[in-house]
Amino acid sequence: MALAVVLVLIGLFIPATRSARRPARRIQCASILRQIGGGLRAYAQTYGALPPAYTTDANGKPLHSWRTLILPFIDASELYETIDLTKPWDDPVNAKAFKTTIGLFHCPETNAPPNTTTFLAVSGANCCFNPTKARRLAEIADGESATLMLIEVSDEHAVPWMAPVDASESLVLNLGSIKDQLHGGGFNACFVDGAVKFMNSTIDTEVLRKLMTIAGNDPLGSDDY
Repeated sequence: MALAVVLVLIGLFIPATRSARRPARRIQCASILRQIGGGLRAYAQTYGALPPAYTTDANGKPLHSWRTLILPFIDASELYETIDLTKPWDDPVNAKAFKTTIGLFHCPETNAPPNTTTFLAVSGANCCFNPTKARRLAEIADGESATLMLIEVSDEHAVPWMAPVDASESLVLNLGSIKDQLHGGGFNACFVDGAVKFMNSTIDTEVLRKLMTIAGNDPLGSDDY
């Protein structure tokens, strides 16, 4: 009888523990995003602009992600020095680097492979990250506190952290309808000013559209999102 009681109590305790872990991990991921955002702003202070979403070769072929470019600004200079930026991220010469796990790019809630990331930049011609060109902060006319820079996606959309792949407009606009979000009920997002907020899955699509643009003449107040 005593054993049965213990087993019942364990059965009740485990779901509660898992439920408690989710908010804690959401907070932990928000902290990670804040650090990545800090690395991007440090990059911008050094070079006068945010990095492009990815670098390209002379023929326009994507080479390296912004995540690779900010390694020196997130205490990963040694790894950065081992990467051949003239060769694609998945070239054999960069094999050791792209197999490396970067803790700062890996959400503790994800079940995706260790060398992948669920932290993606919002990329587009009128977004914070221009696909192939550096973006000066002065270009962000809608305001740094009202412009999305990074988002967190589900395992379904995880990519190798070195891959020149990020969030398209369609992906961002559909985040509210993604049922398998890592933290349930919404997603973490980092704005250009470095602030991190948890965006509810019920957020209006039109609000998301406005938050993506850097100069859409569509200012939003904090109550809008």
